[in-house]
Amino acid sequence: MDLWFFLLLLGSGLISVGANNVTTEPPTTVSTSPRSPTKAPTAGPEDGTTPNTNRLNMSTPGTVPTTAPKPPPTTATRISPNATTGSLNISSTLGTTVPVPPAPSLLPSVTPSAPRATVPSTEAETTERNFSMVVTTQETSSASHNGNSDRRDETPIIAVMVALSSLLVIVFIIIVLYMLRFKKYKQAGSHSNSFRLSNGRTDDTEPQSMPLLARSPSTNRKYPPLPVDKLEEEINRRMADDNKLFREEFNALPACPIQATCEAASKEENKEKNRYVNILPYDHSRVHLTPVEGVPDSDYINASFINGYQEKNKFIAAQGPKEETVNDFWRMIWEQNTATIVMVTNLKERKECKCAQYWPDQGCWTYGNIRVSVEDVTVLVDYTVRKFCIQQVGDVTNKKPQRLVTQFHFTSWPDFGVPFTPIGMLKFLKKVKTCNPQYAGAIVVHCSAGVGRTGTFIVIDAMLDMMHTERKVDVYGFVSRIRAQRCQMVQTDMQYVFIYQALLEHYLYGDTELEVTSLEIHLQKIYNKVPGTSSNGLEEEFKKLTSIKIQNDKMRTGNLPANMKKNRMSSTE
Repeated sequence: MDLWFFLLLLGSGLISVGANNVTTEPPTTVSTSPRSPTKAPTAGPEDGTTPNTNRLNMSTPGTVPTTAPKPPPTTATRISPNATTGSLNISSTLGTTVPVPPAPSLLPSVTPSAPRATVPSTEAETTERNFSMVVTTQETSSASHNGNSDRRDETPIIAVMVALSSLLVIVFIIIVLYMLRFKKYKQAGSHSNSFRLSNGRTDDTEPQSMPLLARSPSTNRKYPPLPVDKLEEEINRRMADDNKLFREEFNALPACPIQATCEAASKEENKEKNRYVNILPYDHSRVHLTPVEGVPDSDYINASFINGYQEKNKFIAAQGPKEETVNDFWRMIWEQNTATIVMVTNLKERKECKCAQYWPDQGCWTYGNIRVSVEDVTVLVDYTVRKFCIQQVGDVTNKKPQRLVTQFHFTSWPDFGVPFTPIGMLKFLKKVKTCNPQYAGAIVVHCSAGVGRTGTFIVIDAMLDMMHTERKVDVYGFVSRIRAQRCQMVQTDMQYVFIYQALLEHYLYGDTELEVTSLEIHLQKIYNKVPGTSSNGLEEEFKKLTSIKIQNDKMRTGNLPANMKKNRMSSTE
């Protein structure tokens, strides 16, 4: 842009620059002749005479001027451009024309006119020639201005083209950098320490790590069991200041036993069987499958035995099956004599694969050597119940017995956090307890990784049993013990608080779910007077409802200063 502007200015002032150069710089060679006292000198033509032609200014001798005598004339120099060679002819009024080497021209070339045959001898002709030169100079200057104007018109177009080209180059560079960064992120996805929970891949082609919460420095404070009559008071105290004491208690939990090993899970043959590279079963508590002949490490599955309140190996905590491990999952169900499967995740959450569908929608399907057929499906508000008939496929002459397996699929767990209320989970847990046969093997519980929601379900079940037996709960102690059997059981502090809320809900209100057929009997019972009080059961039940502590953290929008005036009563936001 600066170069174009400089050329524009230089082109428009070219004639004046040339004149200044002539008057300030002396000619190389100038020939003069004796001046004539009778007549003023006449300038030579400026129409491009051939440089080698010598011209003489002729004057009439003996002519006496009629006007007052003029001062002695000085030698005048005349500049005439030579259009043929591009040089300048410097001629004296009394001398010959001397060529000067041409200088580089910044103006467009002008077609020279034909040289004149005669030299003007009269002042009128000289004046006419001078006027012609002025017009020619103006035309040349006008042509120069027109050329510069055309260049000026082209300048914005060139600038726009340069800007667009630069923009395209920048966009291309950004796209290339983004693709390289995305490729690098994808390759390092399994080693990411991001806090964002991205549980699973849609294609299940390579394992990734389960993001774990950053732990605050633990304290040496002990957390003994809580009596049930102190449960509400303790929960309210620990929930103060945005659950500060609950977070301290959760961070004090042991991460994993010091001497625990995961050698089987870390073998190269078993790495693809793990959904997350950092959620692996310990060797001392993992489930062993019957080895398949000719298949190395076919006894491995990402699942661990977990104790109940008083029952050893009551549960099997497993990861959500992958496409590659569905056959192993059903083989475990068959070998462990499992009659109940608890699923605490959806197949996809936040458009991410959490678990492969390991059952047929209808009819039957064979997974490895286990044939699974759908017998019944019941869809409820918070969960779905599916009943399967499974049978081991073998020799047709030796028909294998069939078994009934019930899957309880909890569908009300949100994608983020925990359920808003523990009521749905308590009903779900009650259904699982009542439907699991006494003769059956371990209850298989799984979510996506088999540690967070899975651990939450197992802890609530065990603490309800402890509450009924000992009238106290030991959440901290029980979570610490099952973490010695599988890493990261109860994965977040929100899940830890949710366990306490479920226990308090059950303690305060009990089991309020009734069958329709028993409603009349229940009404007759609560209309009776409660021993030791002046109120009946219905009134006592209503008092429990009014004693529920209002949780302001769940009404933050209604408590905003801008919204307070919109509420009729401050206690009902």
